[in-house]
Amino acid sequence: MKWTGLNELRESFLAFFEQHGHVRLPSAPLIPQGDNSVLLINAGMTPLKKYFQGTEKLPGNRATSCQKCIRTPDIENVGKTERHGTYFEMLGNFSFGDYFKKGAARYAWDYLTKTLELPADRLWITIFEEDDEAGDIWRDQIGVPRERIVKLGRADNFWEHGSGPCGPCSEIHFDRGPEKGCGKPDCTFGCECGRYVEIWNLVFTQYDSDGKGNYAQLKAKNIDTGMGLERLACVVQEVDNLFEVNTIRNILNKACELTGKTYKADADADISLRIITDHTRGASFMTCDGVLPSNEGRGYVLRRLLRRASRHGRLLGMTEPFLYKICDTIVDENAAAYPELEEKRAYIKTVIKTEEENFQRTIESGLKILTEFLQKLPEKGILSGENTFKLHDTYGFPVDLTREILEESGRGVDEDGFAELMQLQRAAARASRRFKGGWDEHSGEESGFVTRFVGYDNNLLTFETELLFISEPDAGGAVRVILAETPFYAESGGQASDIGFIDGKNGRLRVTSVSKSAAGQIVHFAIIESGTFILEEKVTAKVDVARRAATRRNHSAAHLLQAALRSVLGEHVHQAGQLVDAEKCRFDFTHFAALSADELARIELLVNEKILEALPVLTEEMPIEAARERGAMALFGEKYGDTVRVVTVPDFSAEFCGGTHVAGTAEIGLFRIVNAASVASGVRRVEAVTGFGVLAALSAAEETIVAVAKTLGVGVAAVTEKAKAIMQESADNIAKINSLNGRIAAAQLEKVTECVQIGEISLIKAVLEGFSGDALRTAGDNFALGDSAVLLLAGVDGDKGNFLCRCGKTAIAHGLKAGAIVKLAASATGGNGGGRPDSAMGGIADVLKVELGFKAAEEIIQSVIK
Repeated sequence: MKWTGLNELRESFLAFFEQHGHVRLPSAPLIPQGDNSVLLINAGMTPLKKYFQGTEKLPGNRATSCQKCIRTPDIENVGKTERHGTYFEMLGNFSFGDYFKKGAARYAWDYLTKTLELPADRLWITIFEEDDEAGDIWRDQIGVPRERIVKLGRADNFWEHGSGPCGPCSEIHFDRGPEKGCGKPDCTFGCECGRYVEIWNLVFTQYDSDGKGNYAQLKAKNIDTGMGLERLACVVQEVDNLFEVNTIRNILNKACELTGKTYKADADADISLRIITDHTRGASFMTCDGVLPSNEGRGYVLRRLLRRASRHGRLLGMTEPFLYKICDTIVDENAAAYPELEEKRAYIKTVIKTEEENFQRTIESGLKILTEFLQKLPEKGILSGENTFKLHDTYGFPVDLTREILEESGRGVDEDGFAELMQLQRAAARASRRFKGGWDEHSGEESGFVTRFVGYDNNLLTFETELLFISEPDAGGAVRVILAETPFYAESGGQASDIGFIDGKNGRLRVTSVSKSAAGQIVHFAIIESGTFILEEKVTAKVDVARRAATRRNHSAAHLLQAALRSVLGEHVHQAGQLVDAEKCRFDFTHFAALSADELARIELLVNEKILEALPVLTEEMPIEAARERGAMALFGEKYGDTVRVVTVPDFSAEFCGGTHVAGTAEIGLFRIVNAASVASGVRRVEAVTGFGVLAALSAAEETIVAVAKTLGVGVAAVTEKAKAIMQESADNIAKINSLNGRIAAAQLEKVTECVQIGEISLIKAVLEGFSGDALRTAGDNFALGDSAVLLLAGVDGDKGNFLCRCGKTAIAHGLKAGAIVKLAASATGGNGGGRPDSAMGGIADVLKVELGFKAAEEIIQSVIK
């Protein structure tokens, strides 16, 4: 057999079909583009729906691709078996009204037997039992013996999903040989032993189903085929499963190296190694395509993969992040086919390492609580929905991980109870959510006309054009307007729209915002200021020039900012969102720590240096591949056409961008960062101003300083020293107050404390009226506690209260822990708490039940001191 390496196999397949007139399509990103029907791309034909549906056309009527895919329905079985995986690549060839069954069968047979040189006598064919046409083609034209063509029913060999295009399919199977079978004398095709492996499915889309059992012949018949690259590699490389395929085995070997384990030496360790290998591989590709870990949607799929892999690393003794180190091997093994992996190597590793670190913190607390639950749960017991929800909601512990850990010990989860609590939480969230209304585009806007935008040329910001559509005004005189051409920029790409006026012969419209409809029209939202308008009259569109200029400054500054962020923080930085308008530049980006004052200063300085260098800002349209070769950065998940607009600041920044920009950096004037914050896990935000916005920010700061100086009664120059003096005085007063509180508390404690002797341990307890949490803590710290004593104080302040517990050294040596005692005491009142063995605090939910808390503390001490 030829082409044994997985990368070589992929290329051989694509080259074969390319030689036979197929357009080679690149793999689409795992994030679906313009398709909300799936969360992640899960099949080779999913990104090609537009071609099958006829909404878009290819240069030809036949195509081939190798598509990255993610499937997670069987995630619990990944690792437990050697055949399940979440990430895979799907090879496919497609015909859109071109060749049909005969062509599909011939291409498949020739590729397998001639290009790969698989033995023809080991290939078996299945067909739909009513598809005699396919059977005749395989037997009479391809030459497959009748005994190796098997008819199967609708469940196996008819592709159909509800109503719509459908049809029979034909599967090609490979006989791996008797040594791979069960050894039974009657082992033949159809045996479940694993000897016969399906490698290719050819779908003949020839019918249109109404979903009620009626099928009409399609005028244009299509071919949709799919062959798993990893499964084909198993056959060609003569290995038993995908984890033995060369590139994947190299990833698994890296996992073995990092964990110190040997594959095939221990069955449980093998499960963990397979999970780590598969999940890290899939997570790397998802991260590369712009998915970030989160608690919903595709981000949760990524988080789930990484957390499951991380936990299995812990089972192998890995207590520190390590998955990110495997990423280098994944990139090295796949970069030839997917060069974007190499471009984003550092970014992928940073995202995965950060998620590992976050999960390490989460899992520590969550596992501790889950372990406590398990200790109280009998064999084959069921964890309550309340406790499952508590782990998920309070401690951030993934419910699927809870399920998996319980299943490993023969236990389960109260799924109905958990689902009910989740539903209540969702209902509460929906009730508090505020929705924004949208514009329903009707009344003639969907005419097929696409508005021509002329506003890139700053000389055309006042432009004479034709009024094509104006809606009926509402009670406030608001209308929607479409022009033949427009200089008004429609909100997109994070840039706010222009505003201005549309003047006609007999009236004026004030444009308040502009957007682009799904059909391609630029729609102007306006208020009638005066007069009337008629269709097809000549009007003059006038953009607010000062506002446009300010927006251009901020947009170009955003490009400089991204380049500066990558220069100072690292190349893992990528845009995660932005908003540029006349007032500010707001830029969201991937980074995993708060920016220090030094980093912010360096970023701001670098941007201003580029402004003062008066560099040109160049805008060009070019083929997308040429833009990528130039190193232009694209926005994650954004859909681009074959031709893109690139904005370049020579030797510093190059980005895909459809927005409006200055002609040179000097026009920006000045750049000032006014805020830096976190907006989500792994996503930071910087807000900045430019030009006159910098002057306004400086003026506002100066006014604040003057006001503070006036309040302090000093001159501006003395503000800092006066503030330091006030802070010191405040700190001294707080120290005096704390000291006085301590004395008061000590005096009260002498009068109200009660001591209960339990064996060698003295339980000292007291209720302190009017004590807040801080005052209670001070009282406890000032109390002279003996080594064999336990102090339990209840501070009550109105209808609120807190417990404080301290344990002496001898008490701790006997096994008593302040955290456990205060937790039980607080729980008796409906509250909760915890802390260190020597000191802990808890909340009192019902102050009338304080005595129950004291009683619970006595009981736990008695149970330990027997």
